[in-house]
Amino acid sequence: MLTQDENLRYSRQMCLPEIGTSGQKKLKSSSVAIVGLGGLGSPLALYLAAAGIGHLGLIDFDIVGISNLHRQILYKDVSIGESKLKSASKTLKSRNPNIKISIHEVRLNQENALDILKDYQIVADCSDNFSTRYLVNDSSVLLGIPNVSGSVYQFEGQISIFGAQDGPCYRCIHPTPPHSDLIPNCAESGVLGVLPGLIGTLQANEVIKLLLGIGNPLIGRMAMINLIESDWDTIAFQKNPDCQRSGQCQQITELVEYVNVCESDEIMTVHEFGKLIRNQTPFYLLDVRQSHEADSLEMGADQRLSVDELSDRISEINADVNDQIIVHCQTGVRSLKATHILRHKGFHHAKSLDGGIIAWKQFEEHKK
Repeated sequence: MLTQDENLRYSRQMCLPEIGTSGQKKLKSSSVAIVGLGGLGSPLALYLAAAGIGHLGLIDFDIVGISNLHRQILYKDVSIGESKLKSASKTLKSRNPNIKISIHEVRLNQENALDILKDYQIVADCSDNFSTRYLVNDSSVLLGIPNVSGSVYQFEGQISIFGAQDGPCYRCIHPTPPHSDLIPNCAESGVLGVLPGLIGTLQANEVIKLLLGIGNPLIGRMAMINLIESDWDTIAFQKNPDCQRSGQCQQITELVEYVNVCESDEIMTVHEFGKLIRNQTPFYLLDVRQSHEADSLEMGADQRLSVDELSDRISEINADVNDQIIVHCQTGVRSLKATHILRHKGFHHAKSLDGGIIAWKQFEEHKK
């Protein structure tokens, strides 16, 4: 049953013949898991909460940083340093106190994904890395629940539905993850703040259509949007025969170890770096940014040598090949490239600081 408050709250959408009272009751009894409460997950969660989806499961493990605020509209300045999920749940509850919110403050992995997602009718993939994207896809296929997936890069965004009954999955068009060198990075390449707002809102629309069984959902189709060109297009794609078993995308029989293509022994997290400092473990800090970038943010590097000139000036490195070299840049992309160069030249203990100086400064602020 709908309460008087709910009848008033949802009256404008209940006027639509495709929804009505029966449709609103469906939404109230529905459950949706949202993987990632960032640029895509923010508008998606807000609109699903406002629409009266009865149960939202929020999955994230990050904290709010100042660089999130231009696109992650769930958060405010006062949220900086807070857990994203705790901040998001407060905002969503203030938006609609009638809904149930479950918090899963974990990194989704092969051990917990099926157990978490099995309680929801639909999963919305708002993640920002390929390891999670493949994990959500495979979990969706194994559980038999649709995956409403969105992605953004600079001015371009994509949205599609994977793993729906009789529809293709993500592996049908991308069988295996790309090599790390081919992966664009929003932190360095940038993203227009309104783009994830638009894609996340469209994801919310597709979720509602699926829950109500109305319209023409993006199953076997992908909507592609280029905001700089004001260009919208939709392409169709089918199941890949190599991804089928008995007519279904069930070549996937179990979850495997989903290692982020950027994760390896070449990566050092900010938590590990902080431990080095606390334990007073010797290390050599190499800054591979351009000299002008150090004007605003500095970590006290032992040496600065831009990644573009590193190969030609490798002999100028003041560290020994057996030293632990920690390489940093602004966000961790160039430092990973520099780490590859260093290891190829014999510095086998070189590691890239994950997230770069931005992540480190946010980590330091959170500790205060």
